[in-house]
Amino acid sequence: MKNINQMMKQAQQLQTQMADMQQKLQQVEMSGISGGGMVTISINGKGEMKSIKIDPALANAEEVDILEDLIIAAFNDAKAKIDNHTAEEMSKVTGGLNLPGGLKLPF
Repeated sequence: MKNINQMMKQAQQLQTQMADMQQKLQQVEMSGISGGGMVTISINGKGEMKSIKIDPALANAEEVDILEDLIIAAFNDAKAKIDNHTAEEMSKVTGGLNLPGGLKLPF
């Protein structure tokens, strides 16, 4: 019975740590860059776009497809950075505990 109580206490601590981490991750903002810095997109820890900066030289109606590709690439770069940061933070909280493959925490 003592082990169950200890496990419940540890689970409660982990839940508190996860909630704290979620709150901290919402404050994280990372930028993705493409086109050698011609497009920069910043997103928060929840994957929401916060800002976009486009070099005015790209504002050419004949090259809209290039601009679209650069925006997508910058967003994907920022998203990958957020995903890596989240994985690192999760590892700290779970102590390297391998969670099931389909379990995406904290979001």
